[in-house]
Amino acid sequence: MINVESLSFSYGAHQVLRDISFHMDRGEFLSILGANGVGKSTLFRCILGLLKGYTGKVTIDGTDTKELSPREMAKLVAYIPQHTSSAYNFSVEEIVLMGATAGLSSFRSPGKKEKKRAEEAMERIGIHSLRDRCFHHLSGGEQQLAILARAIVQDSKVLMLDEPTASLDFGNQMLVLTQVRNLSREGYTIIQTTHNPEHAYSFSDRILALKDGSVFRSGSPAEVIVPDVMEALYSVETRISSLYGDRVRVCTPRVLTGEGALSPPGGQDRKRER
Repeated sequence: MINVESLSFSYGAHQVLRDISFHMDRGEFLSILGANGVGKSTLFRCILGLLKGYTGKVTIDGTDTKELSPREMAKLVAYIPQHTSSAYNFSVEEIVLMGATAGLSSFRSPGKKEKKRAEEAMERIGIHSLRDRCFHHLSGGEQQLAILARAIVQDSKVLMLDEPTASLDFGNQMLVLTQVRNLSREGYTIIQTTHNPEHAYSFSDRILALKDGSVFRSGSPAEVIVPDVMEALYSVETRISSLYGDRVRVCTPRVLTGEGALSPPGGQDRKRER
């Protein structure tokens, strides 16, 4: 479905990505982990065709993405950014319906067929009751679900999500990621960037860990979410705990004093709250 071969990219003399290679099958859920500035967003832009100056090759369904126009790319890939804003007071239904424009000619408006797809997408994601609400008045989690429904209407079988839960509370994080995982089980190919190793472990089929612009480790969640990888990626000594029969792994950073003992983040003299 997606094949990235020896991809490298530089901004001038500064090399950001070095020899990145990975393959994804249809219906696979891949999470990309790495510290800030490691090249996750640049990798996304290269795959989406927004950056053309890379070496190597990116293909989707066997087609080199450098050969695709923006409209052709939109038929293959739906991009869900970390934050979405609108200058106008669109309703949820109008926002979702915008996903249909990728498959329409320049002078055609969405018709009954496209409106039916929007209704079905809102039902699938569980936001049909919000259809008449103003997008601006939704919570962050509801907005992300609306954008996810819009991506479904776009009818692209590859979804790329840039830190989809970065600004959401715990409940909305679980809600959005559960819906994304459900889509992967329905055959959508999912790539997300995330700063949360626990999310990557619980929801992904595979994880790609980047360090210094290169692939540091790639494999199953159980192979990547381990102490030595977390310490290498984030320069923090980490303890990994398994829960629920290893269906969940919790990453606990160690906060060290000069003597190497654990202490609260506020220091040894911090008073215990009652």
